[in-house]
Amino acid sequence: MSVKKVLRMGAPVLLRAAEPVVKFNTRALSGLVNNLLDTMAKQEGAGLAAPQIGVSLQVVVFGLVANPRYPDEESIPMTVLINPRIEPLSDQMEDGWEGCLSVPGLRGLVSRYTHIRYSGFDQFGGKIDREVRDFHARVVQHECDHLDGMLYPQRMTNMRAFGFEEELEKAAEVQAVE
Repeated sequence: MSVKKVLRMGAPVLLRAAEPVVKFNTRALSGLVNNLLDTMAKQEGAGLAAPQIGVSLQVVVFGLVANPRYPDEESIPMTVLINPRIEPLSDQMEDGWEGCLSVPGLRGLVSRYTHIRYSGFDQFGGKIDREVRDFHARVVQHECDHLDGMLYPQRMTNMRAFGFEEELEKAAEVQAVE
């Protein structure tokens, strides 16, 4: 379809809970999914949620094969997830650096569950039910937060671990030398 503009933090639609999808396998839903996939690919993202392109529906896409933004991360199958539900399968949480296409140029340290089950539907109404860990679990939680009107900085507990990517990289280089 086409690449859409990614809304940035502060846009009202990013602050609202998204509506569930009620009709599957429609031309409109297919168009939305294609727009999300095209936009995510163009931005070299690992995931994208419908509210990020101005559509307040519970639709996320995610997947990772070889991505220059995440060179050391495991691959994640390309997934369209609609009306998702997340269930933590462990109390274990891990801090990890996150970025977001709606918060460009910034990164922050966010605590997420390391082992989850997610369920929902694909664009045709087929059921999805997966148990995942680590980076895959982090990506799903991050994208699904968008459907609740939440951006990753709102999950942060230490704002000292939030900054511009370039500055954080410089600081890490200095620390590695010391």
